[in-house]
Amino acid sequence: MKETIYIGIDIAKYKHDFCIISSTGEVIVQNNSFESNKKGFQLFFSYLKPYNKADVQILFESTAHYSMNLELELIDQGYSFMKMNGLIIKQFFKAQTLRKTKTDKADAFALTQYLMANTYKPNSNRLYHIYSLKSLCRTRDRLVRERSKFKIYITNELDKSFPEIKKFFDNKISITLLYILEKYKNKNKIALMKDYDSIRKVSAANFSFTRFLQLKQLAKESIGHPTETSDFLIQSYVKSINCLSEQIDSIEKQIIESVRKLDTHILSIPGIAEISAGSIIAEFGDIKNFESPEKMLAFAGLEPSIRQSGTLSTEGHMVKHGSGYLRNTIMRVVNSLVMHDQVFYDYYNKKRDEGKHHLVAQSHVAKKLIRIIYTLEIKGIDYNINFVK
Repeated sequence: MKETIYIGIDIAKYKHDFCIISSTGEVIVQNNSFESNKKGFQLFFSYLKPYNKADVQILFESTAHYSMNLELELIDQGYSFMKMNGLIIKQFFKAQTLRKTKTDKADAFALTQYLMANTYKPNSNRLYHIYSLKSLCRTRDRLVRERSKFKIYITNELDKSFPEIKKFFDNKISITLLYILEKYKNKNKIALMKDYDSIRKVSAANFSFTRFLQLKQLAKESIGHPTETSDFLIQSYVKSINCLSEQIDSIEKQIIESVRKLDTHILSIPGIAEISAGSIIAEFGDIKNFESPEKMLAFAGLEPSIRQSGTLSTEGHMVKHGSGYLRNTIMRVVNSLVMHDQVFYDYYNKKRDEGKHHLVAQSHVAKKLIRIIYTLEIKGIDYNINFVK
């Protein structure tokens, strides 16, 4: 009879505790650890040499990026492994013991117990692409937030130097406005500007000559008081925004390319393009590792147990557990879904008709989306409006 080897690894920043148990119940290694470096990896793999790689099952908890190098080394060495959401592991721990003392070595043993009691679902070979995608998406998110800060800084300076221009551009820091501020600096020079053609080109012909004349007149009548300091700061902020925009554009091209390589069915959902799909895939990882849509909801911080108070606390704030990046992405996507797909539109309005607050109705749409994503990816099918009615 073939013997299966179960290995539980408790991941930490500098070292990893592990336990090895055979399918006969023999504890082969207990309370051992290896450092997260080349020597430590060599020590760990020396324990695996006596066994057929196909008979080895490895489990560890999803913990930030501390397991990344070990995962890639396992792939290089030809071993499979399974990562689990920490919430699922904790629930299993609670069901197995009433102990109140937590130790990494005990956790490693409990992970082997989980392996022995549950179906082994190893991570897919798309892991490297998903890791890359996660780095790209999170970097893009950080840069977008940084760019938003500089737009606020510009707005604050314009409040003093040319307050009327904000309303003229619908309170948006557009590409056209950035170009005008970079070229003309302040209201005095804007009032005298003559080069309409370049502005028209930058705006993709959306900035009419009438608007050009109106802006010049607005600058002449402005109550703003530009100074050398405000001119300098606005120029500096504009350059920062332009630089960040170039970086964001470059990263987005990489994200789009990576997502298309993964051949995901998420893109078949109306209203979800590569950037949003990339963030969803990057945060969830291999969806086949989730046993059910409910496990995905828990991972995103949108599980049904929270729904008793609506996924919102009585103060109206979104519950703060699960992946914040993922939850924010899902909630941003909801508005697009409601606009582009009849099923999601009807579902949102149904919840509103039931008296649900706008944010609560959105959270219900988000949960429906996650359940649909799970079905599409597990069954390997594209979205069909009749499928979800």
